[in-house]
Amino acid sequence: MENLTTNLIYMSSFIIIALASKQIGQFFMQAKLPLISGFLMAGVIAGPYVLGLIPSKAVESLRFIDEIALAVIAFAAGNELYIKELRDRLKSITWITSGLVISTFTLGTLTIVLFGNTIPFMQNMSISERVAVAILGGAILVARSPSSAIAIVNELRAKGSFTRTALGVTVIMDVVVIVLFGVNSSIADALLANLPFNLGLVGLLVFELSASFGIGYILYRALQFILSINIHHYLKTALVLVSGYSVFLLSGLIRETTHQELPFEILVEPLLICMIGGFLVSSFSNYRDDFSRILHQVGPTIYVLFFTLTGASLALDILLKTWPIALALFAARLMGIFIGSVSGGVIAKDPMQHNRLGWMAYVTQAGVGLGLAKEVAVEFPAWGDAFATVLISVIVLNQVVGPPFFKWVIKRVGEAHPRGQTSPFDGVRDAIIFGIKAQSVTLARQLQKHDWQVKLVCTHQNKLEELDATNIDVHIIDELNLQTLRDLDAEHADAIVCFLPNEKSYQVCELAYEHFGTETLVARLRDRTDFERFHKLGVLVVEPQTAVVSLLEHFVRSPVGTALLLGHDEDQDMLDQEIRNPSIHGMTLRELRLPLDVLVLSIQRSGHTLVSRGFTQFQLGDKVTMVGPREKLEQVMLRFDA
Repeated sequence: MENLTTNLIYMSSFIIIALASKQIGQFFMQAKLPLISGFLMAGVIAGPYVLGLIPSKAVESLRFIDEIALAVIAFAAGNELYIKELRDRLKSITWITSGLVISTFTLGTLTIVLFGNTIPFMQNMSISERVAVAILGGAILVARSPSSAIAIVNELRAKGSFTRTALGVTVIMDVVVIVLFGVNSSIADALLANLPFNLGLVGLLVFELSASFGIGYILYRALQFILSINIHHYLKTALVLVSGYSVFLLSGLIRETTHQELPFEILVEPLLICMIGGFLVSSFSNYRDDFSRILHQVGPTIYVLFFTLTGASLALDILLKTWPIALALFAARLMGIFIGSVSGGVIAKDPMQHNRLGWMAYVTQAGVGLGLAKEVAVEFPAWGDAFATVLISVIVLNQVVGPPFFKWVIKRVGEAHPRGQTSPFDGVRDAIIFGIKAQSVTLARQLQKHDWQVKLVCTHQNKLEELDATNIDVHIIDELNLQTLRDLDAEHADAIVCFLPNEKSYQVCELAYEHFGTETLVARLRDRTDFERFHKLGVLVVEPQTAVVSLLEHFVRSPVGTALLLGHDEDQDMLDQEIRNPSIHGMTLRELRLPLDVLVLSIQRSGHTLVSRGFTQFQLGDKVTMVGPREKLEQVMLRFDA
């Protein structure tokens, strides 16, 4: 009973610390540092070596959090390996992956062996024991960070052969490293137990790997069943997490039982089992999307808990003694990555520019590497904590250096398509509408009533003759390209609206996004098949049938608000206005003394919507949504624009 009470206290305290860790991670992101570095730092500060809020006993009691998190990390690694998406670059991916694995593992292992005499926990080890430690470290240095790579690709909207190869290699590497780690764990276990290297040992290794794959298949069937049953989403998520945690319990039980009953231990690697289960679900079942959604939803919370606990478990006294070794391993890993990527790219006959610069895309390292380091700490408790501390410090260095390298090389090879620089507001609200339809002409007239300067663009003269577009600035163009948009002065447009076929609308929106940074892009789609593609570009999508149903729903649920939004109340209007007046920066809403009949509904800032209150402070660049009489809104607009 006392132990249960103590564990509950540890758990409650840790949850509070994890909430603080999440905020520290956000602060690190704002400072352009990796998110996980913030979580690790929070754990270090709260850990036994600094504030002692998480004592050593608590770290041991909370081991189950590590195991749940490791299961999720392994599930995610298997889930990301989707062979169908890699086929077009499979040759390059295969050769570069092979080069990276061989060179990074070899150099990492040799570095650990050579520096063995200077690493405190290895000084009294025999040669075979040092080799056991070295092959585990070499395997972990092979790991990459798919999540970091995917985030950078999405941020830069990168696309091209180099990007597809880099992503493919990064995803496959985490699968390869888990398999490699599983093999090396068994070899290291045998070396540390002084088992002779003979056919019996080889047979044991083959049996352990076969058992891991077999249990992985059973796990796949269990996950498939869980995902297929009709239960609440939260319960389904809990069952997925429990299934992953059960693998770690089973692995520990098998190892402990065989240690007591047999002259040797059987080690089935739980990370490998979970990775196999995740891969099979994603590649050979109908539940890939459901599985991905669960992992995506639980991932952020799991990672906060895992990385915070990892930081708390770091042995800072060991780190102070071994930081030169960490730097040496970091340098050896960079050298291995360079050699492996160049040699693999040359064999695959990739462009020489990609071969020379490609190594920069493979430096990032995070979840799987940290998970493997923590797994060593559990499987080999005599020296595992000290070993994990050294490897985690190397991983942090890689995670700090890797993302900037990856961003730079994507831009250097010309595959980055980020948002362009928005032109300063010129004092006039401009809109360009592409496509001549009755709706586009009506929209142009409505915007003109609100003092917008509107250009109506069409590609067919005969369509223009069918509609009454008098008093509207109409432009007839021959083709859609960047030069056409420049001729239309699209770089100064505050909004671009497309009534064109989906592909042409996307072409216009993409050009405006990449070259002009146009803030408001709107497209009317004929159907929702392309919705996701437009949505990722930040385009506001209108699909007629869905829009009508949604409008009717809002008329039923909120008739007054919907009528106001549609302008049915002639005395009231609603608009968005960006704050460009420096004197307003830092003022609160109550200090502005706006007209009493003007209501600020919300504030858009850095992609987040803030609900306005009296003490809400305004900042330059805020986009404010207001409602009120038109003449009063015009007064406020002038004040915000001054």
